[in-house]
Amino acid sequence: MGLLEFDGEPLSWQQLQPYVEHVKSHGIQQFLHNYNRLMKRPGDMLKWGDEVEYMILKFDHKNKKVQLSLRGEELCEILQEKERKKMKNLTSLWRPEYASYMVEGTPGVPYLGYMAQFNVVEGNMRMRRKEVQELLNEDEQIMSLTVFPRLGCVNFTHPAYDITGPESNPVSRSLYFPDQAITSHPRFPSLTRNIRLRRGKKVAINIPIFKDKNTPSPFIEQINDPESAAGAKPDHIYMDCMGFGMGNSCLQLTFQACNIEEAKLLYDHLAPVCPIMLALSAASPLYKGYIADIDARWQVIAGSVDDRTSEELGLEPLKHNKQVIRKSRYDSIDSYLSSNSKIFNDINVEVNQEAKSTLLNAGIDELLAQHIAHLWIRDPLTLFSKKIDLDDENEADHFENIQSTNWQSMRFKPPPPGSSIGWRVEFRVCEAQLTDFENAAFVVFIVLLTRVILTYKLDFLMPLSHVDSNMEKSQKNNAILKEKFYFRKNVNTSRSPACCTQLCSFNGKSNDNNQMTIDTIINGKEDVFPGFIPLIRRYLDSVEVGVEARCSISEYLNLIGKRASGEYMSAAQWIRHFVTNHPEYKQDSVVTDSIAYDLLVRCDQIEKGEVKCHQLFGMPRHKSEYIQANKDPMNGS
Repeated sequence: MGLLEFDGEPLSWQQLQPYVEHVKSHGIQQFLHNYNRLMKRPGDMLKWGDEVEYMILKFDHKNKKVQLSLRGEELCEILQEKERKKMKNLTSLWRPEYASYMVEGTPGVPYLGYMAQFNVVEGNMRMRRKEVQELLNEDEQIMSLTVFPRLGCVNFTHPAYDITGPESNPVSRSLYFPDQAITSHPRFPSLTRNIRLRRGKKVAINIPIFKDKNTPSPFIEQINDPESAAGAKPDHIYMDCMGFGMGNSCLQLTFQACNIEEAKLLYDHLAPVCPIMLALSAASPLYKGYIADIDARWQVIAGSVDDRTSEELGLEPLKHNKQVIRKSRYDSIDSYLSSNSKIFNDINVEVNQEAKSTLLNAGIDELLAQHIAHLWIRDPLTLFSKKIDLDDENEADHFENIQSTNWQSMRFKPPPPGSSIGWRVEFRVCEAQLTDFENAAFVVFIVLLTRVILTYKLDFLMPLSHVDSNMEKSQKNNAILKEKFYFRKNVNTSRSPACCTQLCSFNGKSNDNNQMTIDTIINGKEDVFPGFIPLIRRYLDSVEVGVEARCSISEYLNLIGKRASGEYMSAAQWIRHFVTNHPEYKQDSVVTDSIAYDLLVRCDQIEKGEVKCHQLFGMPRHKSEYIQANKDPMNGS
């Protein structure tokens, strides 16, 4: 989660304000020094890697209760020991995350462009999970869970903390999420406090509740605190701090491109893919002990770090702030970067005009200057007392300060100064899946899609207003089956090879966007769209792939394809189905302790392979297993 190094004391928002323009101006200078040094960097190798965020759960089997164990920092210290000793050939690297019940694991070294690498992704994920599990107590489990079902409910952490009012939590002032659940690294509480102080009030996250037969109408939460009561909406689940978003887990990928132009191209052409993959990976229909009418966390996390003031939200006339800002600093991208994308930048892009002028005068191309200047409409949210005056030629902390707190669907990442790392892009939307098999499937699928885009010189560009529309749809309840998404019909370019042109020939010369189902986009449909998976299979047929790697890839593509068609459920729909069919569920949208316990026990059993789940992965191999599975009312069938 961005920069974790620090020097000195974190500044409060009041202390930081005099340095806001200092950080911004020097951040631009740091970018320019780095850019001028590296813009003509020779071609780098393809490298890539995944990041999986995990939660640590503590089970009370006697009382059928499960809590989040606040041992993440303790575990991370142990897990990082090998790295601190500079040991070579590490299987994994570990970092703390926002919440102290979380840890983030990545491969020990990046993967390269070899096809055989696709056969080790899942194995590496399993080793990471095992590495943590070996450090846990008998009643604890590591889980790749996007959202804990009762996050924010009474005593949801272990140890538990009483919250008597906002004064119980001086950092967040939350009524539900204890400050003790925030990782103690100064960056995290400082971000939490300064977002609230810059905004002028607590964040207010409202997501629609799922209306079942016995759900009160209107659904109104009982809230005693006046500030929170004013922020809550009827028929919505209300959440009031950064922990409700940044305390969730996700699956992310970073790609090192050959050069800056390839990085721009990947950034642009993956941006329209983001809503599709968000819907496909949706895994979070439960919030604060309720069933929501959404399947994905995106709007929750966007609201959790929304530091816009009332003026910037357009609720009051501009007086102290410079402009109205359409989006939270966590949202979908607002501008493309590559040379042929300008006509598709059809949404208003707010920019820091001073920063843009400086960049243009220094010779930065217009689209990249606009991108950086758009990030620079945000203020720095953290600053450490000994990190104010820096060497702009050799350091990039002020640049990364703002870059790393613009959490967009895609991130364009310049090389760090003095590093062998090249130009990179980060794909940030996928939700964490329950099993290593699923997480590996999503990782391999997206990496293969990048190879297809580059090899066949495909064009996925479309108006960013359509991408925004798709992002809104992708979070809805069962969006995979119920929604249609804009996507470009003709993905060929004049440089696409004949083999791809044949596959996509029915599209003619039209570049218009259709509204298509996810099934059509992923699996293809005759005379409509070629489909990502047929394009990937065509690519695989043209390269040398070992038998074992091809077998693994086929299993992954099968999972993605059948999730897209609806033959297999998404994680979100399976969770929703499990809860609403639980014998203790009262059709009132409430997820009780015992329901959450049974759900998470079943998730753990599925991950360990102790229980087969045909809804997530297909029919069991033998008919007798299918029949037996359906006899169990708690099997999620």
